[in-house]
Amino acid sequence: MVANNYHSEISISQRIKQHRLAKGLTQKAFADSLGIVQGYLSGIERGKKFPSHTLLMALCHVHGVSEEWLFGGNDAEFAEKPQPKDNFPATATALIPLLKSIPAGFPEQINEEAISDYISLPDLPKGCFAIIADGDFMAPTIRDGDLVIFSPGGAIGNRSIVLMNNKWGEVIMRRYRIKGSEAYFSPENSVYAPFKADTDTKIFGTVIDIWRKVKI
Repeated sequence: MVANNYHSEISISQRIKQHRLAKGLTQKAFADSLGIVQGYLSGIERGKKFPSHTLLMALCHVHGVSEEWLFGGNDAEFAEKPQPKDNFPATATALIPLLKSIPAGFPEQINEEAISDYISLPDLPKGCFAIIADGDFMAPTIRDGDLVIFSPGGAIGNRSIVLMNNKWGEVIMRRYRIKGSEAYFSPENSVYAPFKADTDTKIFGTVIDIWRKVKI
C-alpha cells in the first residue's frame, strides 16, 4: 500500500539517490533503466524536480524497491519479492517519454526541455516516444489530440505512417507510399495533397500505436 502522504519532495529525492548509490549505478545507467534522461534524474536527486507517480512506480517495479520505504522511509528498502532488475520486457508496461516537440538532433540528442512528462503504456518495445497529434491531416486514422507512439530509426515499409519534417522545418505525420520507382508522402485527409521527398526531408520515426480519448 502506498503511503497517503509524501513526507517531502526532498526526502523522496534523497532516497532515490541513496538507492542508486547503494546499487553502485551511475546516473546514466540508473536513468537508462527507467527510460528517462540523465538530466531529469539529476534534477530529481537535487530536489529541483519531483518525479511523477508513474515514474516512482516504475522504479519500484524495475528495481524491486519497497513502496513503503520509497514514499515514507518505512519498512525495508526492498520488497519481499523483488521484480527483475533488467529493462521492461516487451510485454510489460513501459515508461514512455512524452515529447513537447522533436528537437534538432533527435534521436541522438534529446534534452529534458523537450520532454513534458513520462507516461505508462502496456505492450510497447523499449525506445519508443510519444507525441500529441496536432491537426487533422491524418484523420480519420489519427485525429487532433490523439496520443501517438512512435519508434525512431529502423526500416520504413510501404504505407507506414512516419513523422517527418516539411519544407518549413515543421514536424508532421504522413503515410509513406511507393508507386513504381517513386516514393511520396500522403495525408489520410483527402483535403490535402501528397508530396514527394526532397533533399531536406528527414524522417524521425515510424508510428506504432495510437491512443485516443473516448467520451463515455
